[in-house]
Amino acid sequence: MQTLRAMPLSLQTVLLLLGGNVFMTFAWYGHLKNLATAPWYVAALVSWGVAFFEYVLQVPANRIGFQQAGFSVGQLKIVQEVITLTVFVPFAMIYLKEPFKADYLWAACCMVGAVYFIFRAA
Repeated sequence: MQTLRAMPLSLQTVLLLLGGNVFMTFAWYGHLKNLATAPWYVAALVSWGVAFFEYVLQVPANRIGFQQAGFSVGQLKIVQEVITLTVFVPFAMIYLKEPFKADYLWAACCMVGAVYFIFRAA
């Protein structure tokens, strides 16, 4: 934990968001592979258990980012969305064995535009 504190606040924010997003992705989509035959309520309870760890990382990430690193709420949200796409595509391809789709690239291009507009000086 000491190593994390020595990092710039913006990097701490991004790394915590990244870690939280890995848990979120498993909570939202992991049950499609692991619990496909289980009742939905079992999948929901397991997913909530996994999502707990997302919140353990996500809440401090947003607090550090907003209160200390100077991100606006909109900037935090766009960073989170970029991280979501960055985590989701490999997860879908490697873990769920989904084929790569060019639409992932188009979505990434749209995200570049979103990042530009939310971070530009208004």
